[in-house]
Formats: sequence, structure tokens, C-alpha cells
Amino acid sequence: MSKITTRFTLAELAQHIGAELVGNPQHEISSLATLQAATQNDLSFIANPAYKKHLSSTQAGAVICAPDLAEAIAGNKLIVANPYLCYAQLTALFNSPVSSVGVHESAVVGKNCVLGKDVWIQPNAVIGDNVNLGDGVVIGAGAVVGTNSSIGARTRLYANVTVYHDISIGEDCIFHSGCVIGADGFGFAPASTGWMKIHQLGSVVIGNNVEIGANTTIDRGALDNTFIDDGVIIDNLVQIGHNVRLGKNTAIAAHTAIAGSTTIGDNCTIAGAVAIAGHVTLADRVHITGMSMVSNSISEAGSYSSGVPLGPTKEWRKNAARFRQLDSLATRIIKLARKAPEDE
Repeated sequence: MSKITTRFTLAELAQHIGAELVGNPQHEISSLATLQAATQNDLSFIANPAYKKHLSSTQAGAVICAPDLAEAIAGNKLIVANPYLCYAQLTALFNSPVSSVGVHESAVVGKNCVLGKDVWIQPNAVIGDNVNLGDGVVIGAGAVVGTNSSIGARTRLYANVTVYHDISIGEDCIFHSGCVIGADGFGFAPASTGWMKIHQLGSVVIGNNVEIGANTTIDRGALDNTFIDDGVIIDNLVQIGHNVRLGKNTAIAAHTAIAGSTTIGDNCTIAGAVAIAGHVTLADRVHITGMSMVSNSISEAGSYSSGVPLGPTKEWRKNAARFRQLDSLATRIIKLARKAPEDE
């Protein structure tokens, strides 16, 4: 088990992100840091002009910046068109997680499993029968992979992730601690004695390069499958109902809840604490702002909102009272309009 220490020259980093280097090409960088906290061994970046005030005092060994801010930086700099994207690229170089291979003696691996090369199964993990793990898969401590499930190459399950039976997961995915994939959808039929459970007979199919946040849940389908397409990113504490379909590269922030049988298109963004009703469809490139309630389908790309903005409590109470009066006010306006003489 080892942890890799990383160190790069500015020349190497500039080549990696295609940046114009101004300064000492042999200056060595060992980590990334904010402008305020950086030292001479750190590389920082500026993507938001609000942080321009820190450029004169930063101790960073170099700063990634856009061309229009280059003159404001006295030291080494890597000039690029999109500093934030280049910073994101470099995080992969400086990420050095502990790595190993093999099956821990306390782990349980079921019958007829296929384990690829360099698989790492950590302590107390449980792998069901007929499971297929691709090359380089990591199963974290206490994680569970149910019977007949498959996980593609280089996918990582962190500690205590639960993958139910018959689940299909693609390559290069990340599942953070506590997320649950393939639990039963919320399906019940009313009966004279209470609620009759509808057993969920579908599965969950997840594509490649998907990242699922901690304690997020994705329910299995009732009959057909729940689908999460390539490149989807989901934050912590998100609920995805049964038979939901998420399109490619869609991003969903924390505390969002999506009810069953909803389809969301490609390249959508769903902000925090959004609620989306069941059986609706969102087109590609739809963007929902925070705390919105989506109760109908959206057929055109664009930004949509419904949440009430924060305001002083005294003002909010007045507005809330007026909101309750809207129906009666609208009725009065209609009556007045009917009585008014028509325009000549």
C-alpha cells in the first residue's frame, strides 16, 4: 500500500494544459492551493475577478490566469483561456489516493465471481455470487455488491456503498460513501387493508464516467430499468426515483428529489433542493434554479425558476398574505374588466 508524492516543473505543467508559461520553467510545484494560502511550492489559479485583490499578496509559486489578468501577476504564471478548466485538469495530477491490490482476508467473495486485474477489495466488503468486477475496480471497506451485478474497469466504490442485485455499472465511475444503488422504488397499491407492495422487478443501469455523491439513492425500476447515462454527476443526498432516465452529462446538486418515471435530457443542470414531479420530461439543456418545483414537462432548452427569493421577514409576511389573496384579486379584476367600456 503506497501514497505517491507528486512534483512537477512549471514547464511540465504548462505542456500538460497547453498554457503559455511566463517565468521560470524549472520552478517545481508539489501541490495546488488558493491564492491566500499558497506558498512557493504551490500552484494557484484565478477564475473569478472577485479574487483579483489577492494577486498582489499571494505567495504562490505560480498562478494560472486568463490573458486579461496576466499583467496583474508579478511572478510565474501559466496563461490560458479557461483557468478553471485547467485547474480541474491539474487536480488529477496532484490527487494521490492510497492504492493497493488484492482481496482482504475479512472480505467475502461469492461463488462464480470474475475479478479483473488489479482489483482491490477492502476489509469487510461483501461481494455476492456471479459478480463481475473489471480491471482496477476498488471496493471500499464495508461496501456490498449484490448478486449478478457488474462493475466496469477502474470504477471505485468508497466505504459502505451498497449496490443491490442485478445492477450494471460502467467504467471510470465513482460512488461516495453511503450511497445506495438499486433499492426498491416507492411502489405501493392502495388496498382495503392498507398498502400492497409492488415488488420492483427492474434494475439500474449506469453508464461510464458517472460520479454519485455520498448518501445519494437511486431506486431500481418497477418493470423497466432506471437509467443513468454517461458523464452524469450527482451531488450528496439526492433521491432518484424508480424508472427515472438521466441524459448524458446532466448535473444534479444536493437535496434534489426526482419522482418516478421522469426523463431528464442531456446536459441539464438541476440546482440544490429542487423537486421534480413524476412522469414529466425535461428537454436537453434545461437548467433549473435552486428550490424550484417542477410539476410539468419542459420542452424547450433554457433556465427555469419557481422558488420565492429570500427577503426580510416583515416584507415576506406581507407578500405571503398578498399571495393568498391573488385568486380573489384576479376575480375582481376580471369582473371590473367586463364592466369597463370597450376601447374605441
